[in-house]
Order: sequence, then C-alpha cells, then structure tokens
Amino acid sequence: QVKLVESGGGLVQAGGSLRLSCAASGRTFSSYAMGWFRQAPGKEREFVAAINWSGGSAYYADSVKGRFTISRDNAKNTVYLQMNSLKPEDTAVYCCAAGGATTRLRGTYAVLGDKSHYDYWGQGTQVTVSS
Repeated sequence: QVKLVESGGGLVQAGGSLRLSCAASGRTFSSYAMGWFRQAPGKEREFVAAINWSGGSAYYADSVKGRFTISRDNAKNTVYLQMNSLKPEDTAVYCCAAGGATTRLRGTYAVLGDKSHYDYWGQGTQVTVSS
C-alpha cells in the first residue's frame, strides 16, 4: 500500500509563501503521477496542481497558475508544492494524492486534473492565509 504524509502547512499572511511536502512510501513512487488538491470548509475538493510520473510535465488550476509550483524528487520519494503570493482564498486543507495506472499511461491535464484518477490520499495539512 502507498502511504502519503503531508507537512509544511501553517498560518501565513497574505502575500507570503509556504512549501508543502508529501512523503510517499514504497519503491514504486516513481511510477505514480502525483497531485495536490484542496478543500475549504463547505466546499468541494478541488484540483490544485499535478505532476506526471517522470516530473517532466506539470499542470495547475487557473486559480494558482503563476503562483504555485509543483515538483518531485523521486530519489527522496517526495513531492512538493511551493506556494507564493498566497491569498486568503487559498485557505484550505491541502491533500497529496498518488495517481493510479491511468495517470502513468496518460499524463494529460484531463487525466491528472481529475480526482477520480487518484488511488491514494494523504490526511491533509491545513493552510490558513490571513488578510
């Protein structure tokens, strides 16, 4: 089984930065596309960013494009989400997810941006952005 553990969340002022980390278990980490999703209270979980299995392609939600950067270090079994220029509307629980077989076969936005294509989820880390 794949285990994902997020860290790096916290309280930050608007305009500030945070870097989230997601540590994954198993030797098959490099076989998985990885994604970040977030969920604010009373709202549906939404796509934030994703990176394919090799790290060569990345995708972002329009709301975070230009501010967030996803990256991965397969040697460390870790995926990161660098968040800059944070806004109050970024406040949410951020969850890391590992994709299923489909995400490795087709690392397109249509696939990686769809939460139904992810098989494993972390517990999440809280990000709160104050105004």
